Amino acid sequence: MYSAEIKHKELAQTAMIAAAERYENFLRTRGGRVLFLELGVGYNTPGIIKYPFWRMTAENPDAVFASVNVGEAVCPAEIAERSICIDADIGAVLKDLRA
Repeated sequence: MYSAEIKHKELAQTAMIAAAERYENFLRTRGGRVLFLELGVGYNTPGIIKYPFWRMTAENPDAVFASVNVGEAVCPAEIAERSICIDADIGAVLKDLRA
């Protein structure tokens, strides 16, 4: 592997670690009224967005969870009363909102 490739990978990894730390801080400090908006998130990596959003919604009585996704706009029963699940194409939903 070339030296420039190694340096690029090291920089990319450093940036990803910093971004992950910022995201972890965001997840830890959410409280009060908040909307956890999930757009097109499936089950490929649910531990990054979907499951933390569900957990934070369950833990915060002032939180609302919203999901827009074709075939995968779901939520657990525990947060269903504070959730908005739209089983539709995001582009169509945004177009409808603009109308």
